[in-house]
Amino acid sequence: MSLKPFQFKEFTVAQDRCAMKIGTDGVLLGAWTSVTQYPDSILDIGTGTGVIALMLAQRSDAMTVDAVELDDNAYEQATENFENSVWGDRLFCYHAHLYEFAAEIDDEYDLIVCNPPFYMETLNDESTALQRSRSTKDGAAIEAREQARLEESMPFELLVGAVAKLLSEDGAFSVIIPHEREDDFILLCSRAGLFPSRITRVKGNPTSPIKRSLMEFRFRESEPKTKELTIEHKRHDYTDDYISLVKDFYLKM
Repeated sequence: MSLKPFQFKEFTVAQDRCAMKIGTDGVLLGAWTSVTQYPDSILDIGTGTGVIALMLAQRSDAMTVDAVELDDNAYEQATENFENSVWGDRLFCYHAHLYEFAAEIDDEYDLIVCNPPFYMETLNDESTALQRSRSTKDGAAIEAREQARLEESMPFELLVGAVAKLLSEDGAFSVIIPHEREDDFILLCSRAGLFPSRITRVKGNPTSPIKRSLMEFRFRESEPKTKELTIEHKRHDYTDDYISLVKDFYLKM
């Protein structure tokens, strides 16, 4: 896993101290999330390196782009990435658990985004032992990365409850999750009064199964606009739809 800074067209993301490195899911969400309604305030939940918040700062004129991150190292890294960007005056990261943040913050946000943890299983004794059998530094890095991907660190119920409290009446919530969890997540959101308005289902190539669901939710019920996005025709041969989505960010697109 690369420890080198990731260079985008308009900003750089250091990632050496963050468990979860720059990945396709985060970039997809940052590029796909709609800003056509000119949100004035944005919140990125579980920001990690801060890449999604940075992408949305680039794409919008929002005066407030907040983020919340629990992990100490990720919080410090995101804060530095924010400060080193040209949008540092608009970006701020809170160091807090989502439950505490949602309980204490009275503000509402026009746009909330999240690339949440998605492993439902917990670390078992065998995998933990394997990690500890490696060097202390490597073992700690692996454990941090796995913890960042465990859904128990941010259960969907907590995420949806926090969004329902923090989202403005006319606001939007965007998220990327495993496709097989789509129906369950929609049901969970509906119980909180949030309904899907856009859904894009993502697969790697024309013959691969759908792996991810990009979804936007609002506080009003409507027929969601659904699409399908294929990333590549074949290895490193990207589709026009994917290039159009991410071309403002990746250097070679």
